[in-house]
Amino acid sequence: MPMPRIAIVGRPNVGKSSLLNMMAGAKVSIVDSTPGTTRDRVGAVVEVKSPDQRPARAVEVIDTGGYGVYTAEGQRYDEIGEDLGTLRPEIEAQIAAAIREADLILFAVDAQAGVTPQDEEIARWLREGRLPGEAKAAKQQRSKAAKAGKSTDSAPKPGRSVARKMPAVRVVATKVDGPKWEAHAHELAGLGFGEPLLVSAKSNYFRRDFLDELYELLPGEAGGTPAPRGEDAGAAPAPRAPVDLMLAIIGKRNAGKSSLVNALAGEKRVIVSEIAGTTRDAVDVRFEMDGKSFLAIDTAGLRRRKSFASRIEWFAFDRAKRAVDRADVVLVLVDATEPLSQVDEQLAMVAQKAFKPVVIAVNKWDLAAVGSDHRGRPVTTARYEEYIRKELKGLDFAPIAFVSAESRLNLKETVRLAFELKDQAEQRVGTGKLNRLIKGILERSNPPSKLGTLAKCYYVAQVAVAPPTIVMVVNRPVLFTANYQRFLINRFREALPFGEVPIRLMVRGRKPGKTWETSEELSRDETREIEREAVEAAREEGAVDVAAMPAEAEAYFEEE
Repeated sequence: MPMPRIAIVGRPNVGKSSLLNMMAGAKVSIVDSTPGTTRDRVGAVVEVKSPDQRPARAVEVIDTGGYGVYTAEGQRYDEIGEDLGTLRPEIEAQIAAAIREADLILFAVDAQAGVTPQDEEIARWLREGRLPGEAKAAKQQRSKAAKAGKSTDSAPKPGRSVARKMPAVRVVATKVDGPKWEAHAHELAGLGFGEPLLVSAKSNYFRRDFLDELYELLPGEAGGTPAPRGEDAGAAPAPRAPVDLMLAIIGKRNAGKSSLVNALAGEKRVIVSEIAGTTRDAVDVRFEMDGKSFLAIDTAGLRRRKSFASRIEWFAFDRAKRAVDRADVVLVLVDATEPLSQVDEQLAMVAQKAFKPVVIAVNKWDLAAVGSDHRGRPVTTARYEEYIRKELKGLDFAPIAFVSAESRLNLKETVRLAFELKDQAEQRVGTGKLNRLIKGILERSNPPSKLGTLAKCYYVAQVAVAPPTIVMVVNRPVLFTANYQRFLINRFREALPFGEVPIRLMVRGRKPGKTWETSEELSRDETREIEREAVEAAREEGAVDVAAMPAEAEAYFEEE
């Protein structure tokens, strides 16, 4: 049976994003009081536990943009004068798509604020089976027909819509932070969708009751009746977890990340706009290709930190870093029609520091290939690769893909390349092969020493995968300088199956009191101790305590 889908809808600032985060037990969606913070459909697969002994259920929960107000007061225009109000049709289209594909709609209403005219409007179109923007679109269609002197009989009548059976709808009374708000919450039954579900994402008041009731509302196995999905449902298979590949897509503003995701999906899954910074959250979109599943994480387009105009940009940057952290492979998207910038270099460094396999995807190649470089020469893949290797030196091992989201050039091939990199990063090499390799390298090219001391490697082993982590126990760690370690890593790339992925190399000295000289003299317990300590050290060096990070955007806003 397909995984049930739940869509959370409502006006801005009623706690939709906080509700999703509470259900997911993670900071999936940006929480901020600015209207229009959430624009795309932001989803997460949530496990809902049974109130009794029945099996837990997996469900996809979708957070949508706040309906009715799409810009904050006094902030209709961004820092370069772009009208953010023009995003309204796109945001409403995303809300409508979430409703069409849902089995259950959670209509979030702020219990502390009570029912507002916007809440009543949403309730009206949910009862009538309409979708956001339909009435306005019908009015515009009739107006155009009248101006053109054509008959308006075929145009939809105002207030009417295509007959549609809506999914089940339940009101969720949010911000019920304590007993004093319970009476206010029950007043929301007047919206016509039965008794509301009470909950507070902030204090977790009624959280258990809310989740228990939600389990009973799920279609199919939980005892509910499957609700038919909308007319456009079925265009894509329902997502299932786990996936075979997690692919984070990062890049500067307007590099084409959302266009790339939409091109892969074959539908408008995320909002695409000429307005820079349209995407704020990290949006997860699942795909099936070649019999494998992968999840593409579309992240916010970034710019230099000193140019951040609001706390939301800080939080979006944090979301992009988290996306990199949970990904198997990172796709660094650059715009072929513009020079590489400091932002491109910073994003490449984010992926590099996370030790993630990277595909450098050069987008809009169909446009760049017909031009010429600064010397008037034709643009070729060889010349552009030379340019990238010069600018992004830290990713000199990463493969480059020349793509176009607009014409769908090389998109599937790039995804297949990402799968190959994931396989590379998960390869293991035997200890014997590594010891023979490092012995030969040291015999041919021992690191230089002013004191004439020869560097010795007593033991070398691969202790982890993804990234491949190699630990060396040596006589004098100081001899293994950063330059020499880079030299060793390059030799590893030539001899081991890690040619296009990052390698973590850890050099350790032999503990005091230990007298063994070769790996053959190590006991099994000593070998395990060395490898355990190396794994723990690698974990500490690369760890990011995501759970300890605050959920509110203002926590990332640095006051001058």
